[in-house]
Amino acid sequence: MSSSRKFFTVFLFSTYLFTLSVAQPDPKSCLPNEDGCWVCCICFFFWLRKSKKRRQSVNEIEYKDEDEDKDEDDNAEALQFDFNTIRIATDNFSSMNKLGEGGFGAVYKGTLQSGKDIAVKRLSRNSVQGELQFKNEVRLLARLQHRNLVRLLGFCLDGNERLLIYQFVPNLSLDCFIFDPIKRLQLDWDIRYRIIGAIARGILYLHEDSQYRIIHRDLKAANILLDKEMNPKISDFGLARLFANDQSQADTGRVVGTFTTYNYSPSCIQGIYGSEYTRNGHFSAKSDVYSFGVLVLEIISGQKIHSYIGEDGDDLLTHAWKLWMEGTALELIDPILRDGSSGEMMRCIQIGLLCVQENVAKRPTIASVVLMLGSSSGSFPIPSKPAYFMHSIMESDASSGAPVQFTVNNVSISELDPR
Repeated sequence: MSSSRKFFTVFLFSTYLFTLSVAQPDPKSCLPNEDGCWVCCICFFFWLRKSKKRRQSVNEIEYKDEDEDKDEDDNAEALQFDFNTIRIATDNFSSMNKLGEGGFGAVYKGTLQSGKDIAVKRLSRNSVQGELQFKNEVRLLARLQHRNLVRLLGFCLDGNERLLIYQFVPNLSLDCFIFDPIKRLQLDWDIRYRIIGAIARGILYLHEDSQYRIIHRDLKAANILLDKEMNPKISDFGLARLFANDQSQADTGRVVGTFTTYNYSPSCIQGIYGSEYTRNGHFSAKSDVYSFGVLVLEIISGQKIHSYIGEDGDDLLTHAWKLWMEGTALELIDPILRDGSSGEMMRCIQIGLLCVQENVAKRPTIASVVLMLGSSSGSFPIPSKPAYFMHSIMESDASSGAPVQFTVNNVSISELDPR
């Protein structure tokens, strides 16, 4: 017997007992009187009505789920570009339109027939993602909307081709400015301070404010694009792993990021992403915080972390920390920034050092970083010693251009071409 029929039987029996209890007994009859029968009928009517509403509600939910699935399919189709359209827009992926290349693939500038400029990332063909998984991830990432993120406009699938279509950001990436002796003059302290705060807010959105927690895992100056007003937009976040909101960390058997195609030693990667990342493939939101701290110190000093060597052979992080402990942290600052606010500079140096501490638990969250950047108070924690950073001793191998393979606790890293 079905559950609904069982319920109906129990309901009728209970109602019958109820009518027996409330009805006046007729000594000449063993049946309840008319009042009791009316009570039974009324109860049955209300049960029938409720049962009908329940069935309608279930049907509405089923129809709603079907509609939502259809809407998601429609959304995926709306995001999909025709391959021939993109091929024409990029002039058949002409080298003249090539903007750059990273570990995930080459990026091209394109112009649609409407005259709108786009950036097309042509993903590496060794991707193991299936078509459905790719569509699902693109649909989720296209929902991420923040002024400091490069907006994902759509995608294209054609055989083994997987393309991501982004808004075109007309200026160069941040590394092209802060590490260039001429272009860096365009970035005074006010602009750099604004850039630091905007990057922090963009990462905060990815970590805490979006529907899905996004760990970037490749945060660096080359992945920060600048628009015409020098406002930063974080790129390549869509190529990081996607986490549910209740996840804060994960493990990977493969170090992910554009350093897989550049001349980075394992120690250099540790300096950019944190020692916990290279030791065991373990990463978390605090790994992004570490990378942010490195980025802050690079912006302030105008020095690249993987090429800086101090007078005592110190790396950039150790040099900055020693200056801080000696009370001479302002010596770290890019000489062209001498007219900026020393208070803001000192605050940023301290925040950067807090972010790159070896002890992961001591690093602040990105939400705390945003609060500290907006605070005029100087009562922040004293930063402990940063993660130890060694320079590559493979210079002879790197200069030869031969690939160098490293393995760090089962995490494989390949050095190919110099950056």
